[in-house]
Amino acid sequence: MSSTIETSPATGISYYVAETGVGDPLVLLHGFTGSSESWADVTDQLSHRFRVIRIDLPGHGRTPAPPDPARATLPLVAGDIAARLRDLEATPAHLVGYSMGARLALGIALLHPYAVRTLILESGSPGLATEAERAARRALDEALATRIEQNGIFAFVEEWERLPLWESQRRLPEAVRQRLRAQRLRNTPAGLASSLRSMGTGAQPSFWDDLPRLSIPTLLITGALDEKFTVIARDMCARCPVMTHHVIEGAGHAPHLECPAEFVKRVVEFTDR
Repeated sequence: MSSTIETSPATGISYYVAETGVGDPLVLLHGFTGSSESWADVTDQLSHRFRVIRIDLPGHGRTPAPPDPARATLPLVAGDIAARLRDLEATPAHLVGYSMGARLALGIALLHPYAVRTLILESGSPGLATEAERAARRALDEALATRIEQNGIFAFVEEWERLPLWESQRRLPEAVRQRLRAQRLRNTPAGLASSLRSMGTGAQPSFWDDLPRLSIPTLLITGALDEKFTVIARDMCARCPVMTHHVIEGAGHAPHLECPAEFVKRVVEFTDR
């Protein structure tokens, strides 16, 4: 595996990029509180087929947040990622995003379609449809960001892991859960707070009305136990003819973690088409 730090001339953000494997480029974008390490359970399997590129997003892992969160909004980061892939001679790439990373991947596909060959969105959404919804979510995210800054990373991770969204992950082996917790704790309060303010669901533009113009073959993956995002995926498919949806039984919000073999199988089958 090789790794580099690539600094964007547009935003000044220094992105940590890890590569392994050979073949067509496949890019993995993690979710909130994650990092490139979040894909450990699927990277080895995918690297037998692909040139796997994992990127720490701003405020996560080894990519620091910029001093001004306005420099790390979703559209700006989408431009940064597209530019990095071009510099790495990795376009068009198979683009895989999870949760926050899925929202970002969708933004890259819509704003920089030359960079994307196929799009795989795991537990993602196009954002919130109305300004009222976005304003309400921004207020919630600001309150959470303030708590993270005031109470520290350990208290936040304790709070985060108690959310009902992660109920299905309590069945994971103890070693996996401890590894996940350790990875979350390696993030910083400043980084996570900045990410909420710049790339939270309330901060990003809505892509709902843009879905009909998406022309890149797109697979949506959700866990059957994650009813909210399964419904969102069905609504997305109804608006976009190039989208298909696969539900992984027995999984919740993070199928790549909870059912890694099934997740890899679906990614390989889709990209082989």
